[in-house]
Amino acid sequence: MAAALAVVTAAVVGCVLGFGGGGGGVWGFPEEDLVTRLPGQPIVGFRQFAGYVDVDEKAGRSLFYYFAEAAEDAAGKPLTLWLNGGPGCSSVGGGAFTELGPFYPRGDGRGLRLNKKSWNKVSNLLFVESPAGVGWSYSNTSSDYNTGDQRTANDMYKFLLGWYKKFPEYSSRGLLLSGESYAGHYIPQLTDVLLKHNEKSKGFKFNIKGVAIGNPLLKLDRDVPATYEYFWSHGMISDEIFLAISNRCDFEDYTFSNPHNESKSCNDAIAEANSIVGDYVNNYDVILDVCYPSLVMQELRLRKYVTKISVGVDVCMTYERYFYFNLPDVQRALHANRTHLPYGWSMCSDVLNYSNKDGNINILPLLQRIVEHKIPVWIFSGDQDSVVPLLGSRTLVRELAHTMGLQVTVPYSSWFRRGQVGGWVTEYGNMLTFATVRGASHMVPFAQPDRALGLFQSFALGRRLPNTTNVPIN
Repeated sequence: MAAALAVVTAAVVGCVLGFGGGGGGVWGFPEEDLVTRLPGQPIVGFRQFAGYVDVDEKAGRSLFYYFAEAAEDAAGKPLTLWLNGGPGCSSVGGGAFTELGPFYPRGDGRGLRLNKKSWNKVSNLLFVESPAGVGWSYSNTSSDYNTGDQRTANDMYKFLLGWYKKFPEYSSRGLLLSGESYAGHYIPQLTDVLLKHNEKSKGFKFNIKGVAIGNPLLKLDRDVPATYEYFWSHGMISDEIFLAISNRCDFEDYTFSNPHNESKSCNDAIAEANSIVGDYVNNYDVILDVCYPSLVMQELRLRKYVTKISVGVDVCMTYERYFYFNLPDVQRALHANRTHLPYGWSMCSDVLNYSNKDGNINILPLLQRIVEHKIPVWIFSGDQDSVVPLLGSRTLVRELAHTMGLQVTVPYSSWFRRGQVGGWVTEYGNMLTFATVRGASHMVPFAQPDRALGLFQSFALGRRLPNTTNVPIN
């Protein structure tokens, strides 16, 4: 009864704030966006929704979303927004159906299997394909595909306002903002826009409860050299090549828009390092075997289950996902592709022209502003990622804490999950946390789903990661 009363109260509050209506569903949920069941989906007890929110009606710009309620007690749990990076890669294909959402693609590419470590055990989950041009998100104005960080953040702000009109119950719910990789730009920039809204608004305010970003791009001139430090520390390149890169390259001048502005000797050393690492190592997870796509696609066409190359991890899931999302029945079930786009769904956009210059933005001042608003910030890193390695992220978090004068409140130490070391963690000033996830990749929930769930659970509940093995397992 109390939970039901809370839902009704939240819906009434949402209507008062201007978030009423939305299609006549229960508690204001849009019936037209309800996903009754996806093709080949296991039976579950929670609801799913998918559809569009217009962010610029004049330009015809609209963002596609997928929303999964919490598996239990959805009314009593927060809302988590998850964004993948790229820039230009799909949060629906990545976060929702490969990492932390309730389902994974089946090996035949024609159905789904349950993700028993989905984050919807802890929270309601919202995934958005952002910006327009990613996945099924689109614009009727082709120039909109020339975009960058500022418009992406502003469109996500408009999206959330529109989404709350569809789902008024969530307008007062705690909001957790999370993502990975280039979401190191997306999430802090969006949070900053929401904070500016809160400062100006005399009515509705976003109830931001925390920010958590995995393997995030934060500051290019530190994150890029960390890749070659990682290669060297893991025996992937020689001492000589690492020393050549260290001595010849000035990464303070490194930019996305002109990565070759270094000296020829620097570029030659980097090229040799990349050649030594080779094409048969997954840079996003250096211990994971690679998938051979030609074999996978052949077997998918023959409707056979693919062979799993690495024990415990389906390294070919990306191809199974691509096959599944391009099935017409799947798109109909998701209310997706309503404009019949002239191209198929893909994980990362081929039509988007994203600003190279924006990758050079230093995100640390935004993180400082978020922490100053008493919003907890967690940076977590899979320790098998060489693309945005923990070596850079850990240093940047420490530098941010030093700039802010934050003292160490949790010394660098192990945290535990199911009686094993889940990774290492340190905390500054009770508001800024850096944590590693042992054995995880660039996509932490994909490579270590149980440890990722444990980390997210602590974050969502506002608790520190457990520093002992004597913790109840759930």
